[in-house]
Amino acid sequence: MVSDIKQGAAKILANGMNIPCVGMGTFGSDRFSPRQVADAVAGAIRAGYRLFDCASVYGNEDLIGSVFAEAFAAGAVKRGELFVTSKVWNDMHGAGDVLLSCAKSLKDLRLEYIDMFFVHWPFPNYHAPGCDGDSRNPDSKPFSAERFMGCWRQMERLVDMGLVKSIGMSNMTVKKLDAVLPLCRIKPAAIEMELHPCFQQQELFDYCVSRQIQPIGFCPIGSPTRPERDKTAGDPSATEQPAVVAAAKAHNVHPAVICVKWAVQRGQIPIPFSVYENEYVSNLKCTAEDPLTDAEMEAIRLGDKNVRLIKGQVFLWEGAKDWTDLWD
Repeated sequence: MVSDIKQGAAKILANGMNIPCVGMGTFGSDRFSPRQVADAVAGAIRAGYRLFDCASVYGNEDLIGSVFAEAFAAGAVKRGELFVTSKVWNDMHGAGDVLLSCAKSLKDLRLEYIDMFFVHWPFPNYHAPGCDGDSRNPDSKPFSAERFMGCWRQMERLVDMGLVKSIGMSNMTVKKLDAVLPLCRIKPAAIEMELHPCFQQQELFDYCVSRQIQPIGFCPIGSPTRPERDKTAGDPSATEQPAVVAAAKAHNVHPAVICVKWAVQRGQIPIPFSVYENEYVSNLKCTAEDPLTDAEMEAIRLGDKNVRLIKGQVFLWEGAKDWTDLWD
């Protein structure tokens, strides 16, 4: 079954690149060590994963790069079979910094090119790793299309240089995209956004699909292991929603598996993270068998709570009302 899974359905991006329909996230720095994450990536390659979502700020790209190098050397996978993403962090939006960020990720990941490079957040508002939710940087600023495009022009140059195959954006809104897309020489091939049964972002999802921009969904099972700073009283649990639980019982699987099935069938690319082999194997395997029915998909759609879990409040600027200002 694993050999069938890794050769399973892929999606075609607007630039013609193939991208797997499910991937593995690598953000676990608040709960798991870089070594644990890298070991999970090694296991995931063996299990058949071919899409890995990385980022410099996760603090583990060097160890993941060692895993990639070992897998290539052992013949477990060829470079062309992997789709590897990375991201420029908020403190590297300035002139020339995007190239430096990309160069470091290439060195750490031991790759000659990155398949897709994202702007991690649409503003250069830095916060210290592991800071609490009340932390504020006095230098933080609201979104500016002009500042963003200064960063994006550097992203486009990375494509011209052959260092990255495609570029994308993350944590955007319709309003922000309306401001920047007409200015882009190279359009984003994908947008990463929070997507799970309790936060389906239908307007943004449809906006991207209508423009041939692939939605990639982080927190696809509601990120129960997300940092404490991102937890708010009353946050819903995706795996406890009645429609998800009912589908899990009908298919005899864990509710988390239903969240992944729903995501793939809806058309987004989920990037669940787990260091546990039984979980990441199940997340991959479920995309190739026993699909949800139309009725189950509709029941999950109707259960949308429109509740954002990753609010980003650490990026707020002086004078902002609250975290909702980040999202227009």
